[in-house]
Amino acid sequence: MNSTRTRTRRTGAAATAALVLAGIVTAAGPAAAAPSCTPRIQVLGSIGTGGYSVGNEQTEGVLGLGTGTLSVGVSGGKPVYWTGTRLHQVPLPDALPGAVLAVNKSGLMVGATHGADGYLFTYRAGDATARRLPGSDWLSDDADVNDAGYVVSRTRPGAGAVWKDGLKVRDLAVPADAAPGTRIELVSGINNKGDVIGMAREDYEVPETGQHLEGSYPVLWPGDGGPARALSRTSNDSWVQDIDESGRVVGYDWYGMGYQFRPVTWTPPYTGPVGAPGALKTHPYGTFEAVSPTTGVSVGTAKFHPDIQTLPDQAQLWTGTGPVLALPRLAANQASAASSAADDGRVGGAAVNAGGTLKPVIWTCATKQAYLPK
Repeated sequence: MNSTRTRTRRTGAAATAALVLAGIVTAAGPAAAAPSCTPRIQVLGSIGTGGYSVGNEQTEGVLGLGTGTLSVGVSGGKPVYWTGTRLHQVPLPDALPGAVLAVNKSGLMVGATHGADGYLFTYRAGDATARRLPGSDWLSDDADVNDAGYVVSRTRPGAGAVWKDGLKVRDLAVPADAAPGTRIELVSGINNKGDVIGMAREDYEVPETGQHLEGSYPVLWPGDGGPARALSRTSNDSWVQDIDESGRVVGYDWYGMGYQFRPVTWTPPYTGPVGAPGALKTHPYGTFEAVSPTTGVSVGTAKFHPDIQTLPDQAQLWTGTGPVLALPRLAANQASAASSAADDGRVGGAAVNAGGTLKPVIWTCATKQAYLPK
């Protein structure tokens, strides 16, 4: 997810929507110059002692990067945050597993707990407990928050929603030309302009032709209040993960079984072809999981099919031009994955150490560490 984002009631639905959108839209200021830093892999405190399991739920990792030394994510399957390398558990009223998924520049976090009784929550360091978001989806692993405090994710009925100060303030509908029965499968990003991205899933048989429409496609809800629009797709399942301040969207297309993913980008005005920078030289597949807010750095994970693990997964980075680059592994021949990116050059994720234990990590000055493998 994007991170370090530097969000009187009227009568009537249309007026309410206009008011909400007016509150979401904010002017994005110029990008601040990145401070000098030392390239390294910073290993953060952790709860868990497990290894990296391809395809299973992530139990360790830095999923969002806040201001200064604040970062958020998951450790031991629990929602956590870090100040520097020191780990803190989010105080929850129950013991459900989950993760903190994103954080804005003022330190407001959004996370999710898992299980039949799971929910989305917001939290700020120092609060006595997390705040549960009403109507949120216990199955959702995707959510985001912008600098104005607007949270986006999915609701229990399978629709998209926006929350502010703990209350739902906007519904995110499917595009007007969507097939009957189309549902919002995930809502994964919001920028400071209020542009929201997510994914709709259709499963419909056209009565006149018998054609079966099935698959997922990316959806953009413009921050200016315009109607939802479907973005181009080049496979039957296009997953969008993040959006930056310019409106650039990153994600991946799925081709076939297992981890046959291809990283892709969508660029405003979204009328041209989908961008496809290609896979890391050493791996046939890969994803983009996040893009930095203003510097255009996309990160994700290079992959093999789980049944043909010629090389372990590896965190990857793309600057927006040239080939996809590799980020150094924490230990030789051990897996790594990247999940978040910040304008100051940090990339968050997880990596396996020499002892085989998965650790939450941050690559500092990531573009200076990235390299083209032989």
